[in-house]
Amino acid sequence: MKTAVRDVMTSRVVWVTKDAPYKEMAAALRENRVSAFPVLDDEGKVIGVVSEADLLTKEALDGGYDGMPGMIGGLLRRKEQGKARGITAADLMTHPAVTISPDAAVENAARLMYESKISRLPVVDADGHLTGIISRADVLSVFDRSDEERGQIDPRMGRQR
Repeated sequence: MKTAVRDVMTSRVVWVTKDAPYKEMAAALRENRVSAFPVLDDEGKVIGVVSEADLLTKEALDGGYDGMPGMIGGLLRRKEQGKARGITAADLMTHPAVTISPDAAVENAARLMYESKISRLPVVDADGHLTGIISRADVLSVFDRSDEERGQIDPRMGRQR
């Protein structure tokens, strides 16, 4: 039996609405000791994620691109210009959100995080509503479990591991 996302996810999630202002998000990240928030639309569906990196982009580039080489500055301008001017979660979030089902295997969450180069996944039900969040630390917590809890066979040893 493989461990499901629901077994290791955090179910009490700090989230923001798409209209949440920059300053409130920055304060809430610090107060709640989290590194990102899922962003919810008016129906409570996950539409994006605002991370410390997204907020840092605004802070770092709000004044422009002075001192950056031409080509690098041009690439950054196209990609990050909107975020630097953003003032709400909708402006600053990374979207669409990469999400996962609570029924998915933890190994699938690990693969998705690795391939997408992200450190957390909002966990959503079939309708896209937030049910939890799973982080890299949550994924790695599987290895803290006993061999019986994990229920995996080690093919090299022919026994439970």
